[in-house]
Amino acid sequence: MKETIRNAIYEKYIVPTKEERPDYIGVEIEMPVVDLGGGPVDEKVSINVAEKFTEHFGFIREGYDSNGNLTSSKHQPTGDILSFDCCYSNLELSFGKAKSLFEVKERFEKYIRFLNSEFSGYNYTLTGMGVNPNADINHNEPIQNERYRMLYHYLHSYPQHTDEVDIHFHKRPDFGTFTSASQVQLDVRYDELTDVINVFGLLEPYKALLFANSYLPDYPEFLCVRNMLWEHSMQGYNPHNVGMFAQKLSGVDELIDYIGTQSIYCTMRDGKYVDFTPVTIDEYFSRKNIEGEYFDGESYRKISFSPESGDIEHLRTFKFEDLTFRGTIEYRSSCCQPLSEAMTVAAFHTGLKEMLPELKELLEKDSVIYSHGFSALELQKLLSKRRLPGFLDAEAVERQLTNILDLASLGLKKRGLGEETLLSPLYERAENHTNPAKTMLDGISAGIPIRNYIEQYARI
Repeated sequence: MKETIRNAIYEKYIVPTKEERPDYIGVEIEMPVVDLGGGPVDEKVSINVAEKFTEHFGFIREGYDSNGNLTSSKHQPTGDILSFDCCYSNLELSFGKAKSLFEVKERFEKYIRFLNSEFSGYNYTLTGMGVNPNADINHNEPIQNERYRMLYHYLHSYPQHTDEVDIHFHKRPDFGTFTSASQVQLDVRYDELTDVINVFGLLEPYKALLFANSYLPDYPEFLCVRNMLWEHSMQGYNPHNVGMFAQKLSGVDELIDYIGTQSIYCTMRDGKYVDFTPVTIDEYFSRKNIEGEYFDGESYRKISFSPESGDIEHLRTFKFEDLTFRGTIEYRSSCCQPLSEAMTVAAFHTGLKEMLPELKELLEKDSVIYSHGFSALELQKLLSKRRLPGFLDAEAVERQLTNILDLASLGLKKRGLGEETLLSPLYERAENHTNPAKTMLDGISAGIPIRNYIEQYARI
């Protein structure tokens, strides 16, 4: 059985990395919808704006909730998708695979101009923050479709599992409705697969310093609270499903073994999502029956079912470097950025991927943060907070951030498309020892209203 599972994992995740293909970039940007008047988002407003967008740009309607409301639409020529992520106060733009970041930037800005022009009529805006600034005001209810209803139910089941795992669950299981990410997918080849995961894992603490942009008053010590919210929820029931790889991967076989230890928590039967207590892939396929729950249209009902080979398609993880079935690595740890700087996340990762050997050497020899007895996992958590740990030299950290950005810039120059200019805001952040969350909180402390930052981060 174990060999069969390993073969299935190999076919799904590893085989695509062996296929010859051009290098593409996939960009996904989630953004909070904000009522500038300070009220909760009216889902009718969001749906109406999405309908107008779909008609204006010739997108094709694809997704609907159980009430027939639009949840997603797609532009067939480009592959671009507009969708709502988890709820109607979190709008996502996903771009079809592109060769140039400027292609994506041009379409992104065109879409944002239209969307914010429409939202402005309601005194609403899309803004570039990793947590909706009205998180405690909005309704934070899931979209009523199979997937998001299941996810909301699953995340809210944590009180039943507090004695099962060594994890302190937070009390915001609705976090999926108010957190927004900036994600990039880059093609990865078999011979560089584990190097990419290992090296970019070492990079995570530095990324926290550059890209932190999710502040929630419930957890005032964090500049980047998104990752903690994932890790201390039912998504983190199995730590192998979230965050960083705790140890260096020695090769592809170890990666396959690691995937076998990740947990599955949902599948589908007869068109209905079923969720259940997370079970590792290895254990799941060795069981005869799994006990779960599904929504029958009125309430949740118990169900006992037998695992099927196709259930592996429902393995959902939130690793910072997540290997996908497309032969890509999805980089998932970055918050949504101010909209004028939305391409910084994709530019940073794209440039550094081009300089992987040099980045590997730089980080494996790093003595700025990696000479104090802390692992990358521990440092990422420490550097996601408001104050730099006392054992770190701020000027040395700035110099190393600049070294990393210089590598990213060289990588983008190798591509010959002028994309290195997109890194300019990151150099400013490194020089000023700041990031969007810190800039905002420093301003609020000085008496500047948060609305100023909502509007500033909404500009393109």
